[in-house]
Amino acid sequence: MSDLHRVAGFIVVGVFTVGWVWGFGAWISRKGPGELYWRWVAVAQVVTGLQAVFGVVLLLVGRRVVTGGALSNVLHYVYGLLPLLLFVFAHVVARAGNASIIGFDERRKIAPWVPFAWASFICFGLASRALMTGLGLAV
Repeated sequence: MSDLHRVAGFIVVGVFTVGWVWGFGAWISRKGPGELYWRWVAVAQVVTGLQAVFGVVLLLVGRRVVTGGALSNVLHYVYGLLPLLLFVFAHVVARAGNASIIGFDERRKIAPWVPFAWASFICFGLASRALMTGLGLAV
């Protein structure tokens, strides 16, 4: 199971890379990402959820992050679970249709895909750090 969790970690980082690069490209082109982007959102959520399930199962059967120390263990779990919460937050902001929830002017409308592009950028960093702590490459 830990090998599966490790491989899935690389896949999650790749999926988030696609999401933020796609969103950045859509922002530069001013055209939007297109309908296929929503399939990416679904795939990203499923892959992230499965990775979290793999991690929780490993934790429940007594497997812990053995590299680093106690701080590395805690950070691995935090970095691994925050993307799930961030996607929930992206859904809330996208449904609102504006970013007033995070302090922007309520009159400034945002496209529904924008919160997911930002979330994927942040999740890319979080998932990368989770992978690094799990592999023992960072604290």
